[in-house]
Amino acid sequence: MALISKLTTVIAMFSVFIASSVVFGSEYNMPVGVTEVSKSAYDIHMIVTYVCLAIGIGTFGVMFYSMWAHRRSVHPTPATFSHSTVVELIWTTIPILILIALAIPATKALIIMEDAETDADMTVLITASQWKWHYKYLDGEQEGIEFYSLLSTPSEQYNELDGPGAEKGEFYLLEVDKPLVIPVGKKVRFLMTSDDVIHSWWVPDFGVKQDANPGFINDAWALVPEPGTFRGQCTELCGKDHGFMPVVVEVKSEADYATWITDQKQASLDAEADAVAAAAKSWSMEDLMSKGEEVYNVRCAVCHKSDGSGTPPVFPALINSPITIGPMADHMKMVIHGKAGTAMQAFGAQLTDAEIAAVITYERNAWGNDMGDLVQPGDVAAAKN
Repeated sequence: MALISKLTTVIAMFSVFIASSVVFGSEYNMPVGVTEVSKSAYDIHMIVTYVCLAIGIGTFGVMFYSMWAHRRSVHPTPATFSHSTVVELIWTTIPILILIALAIPATKALIIMEDAETDADMTVLITASQWKWHYKYLDGEQEGIEFYSLLSTPSEQYNELDGPGAEKGEFYLLEVDKPLVIPVGKKVRFLMTSDDVIHSWWVPDFGVKQDANPGFINDAWALVPEPGTFRGQCTELCGKDHGFMPVVVEVKSEADYATWITDQKQASLDAEADAVAAAAKSWSMEDLMSKGEEVYNVRCAVCHKSDGSGTPPVFPALINSPITIGPMADHMKMVIHGKAGTAMQAFGAQLTDAEIAAVITYERNAWGNDMGDLVQPGDVAAAKN
């Protein structure tokens, strides 16, 4: 009796905890989100939670009552029946009816979630790679805008190899240099694919979680009714820096979004002009090393480490490497075209000729490599051709 009393108390306390978490909100519960899709998912989640809670209370209640009411001291002679057809029909029929009742709203919500194409106002192609997102706007006035989005949390906050890292910021590992920007109140269709392995684009406030598979295109959509900044992450284990691949989406008013489009197009023109000027410039070793270190720390250090020691054998060291102290042509080919079957990406389209020239110069002269080689943007252009 004492054991049964304790078990009953534990079940009751657990039920109260679940109920209070559901009713009053809890960090352990899923977020409501801001879109109709996310709210539908939340509502279904809560319905299922309540149903499970009721089933649990009912099941354990009957079980504990049976243990108490039919204990040996009250009924020393056990019953001899083996089954009851009526009871079996009841406990088979009721779960079926419950599942059917739950399936109706769930199916309606899934149909809405999968309807990404109907009445879409704009489309964004999201391409994942280790470990960043590439966003490309495919239609409308924003067509042609594209950029990479990389983690911007300072490495001092998460690099604890030499002791405790720096104090972590408010959005630790959930901040990027360039967020995806979409307009408020517009249905945005997301097309998702991958350059290498399977990733997954997840923004919980949108109710969107869709895999990005190499060689395939999946889609999802969101219509966000209010401006704001919404954060998520890659949720498919995609390699050693899976945890350093955040998603940040800024939802702007129509006026602010129009201004952003204008700014992006002007920035693209300015970047092209800067790239042309940089390509025509004769860079000094000092300038190349400074620019190369900047590019390396943003693009390369995540795999090869800031000191060039790498994480062999997957991410080889660049100190006295056959690439960094070998033939220049091989080094350029590796950076520009990457290496198939490895995490070494092709940076020819991601970086300007000046940035590639600078990072190659830096890698060939940093960490004691001291090759003395100086690469100009023109050399990179020639290698590309």
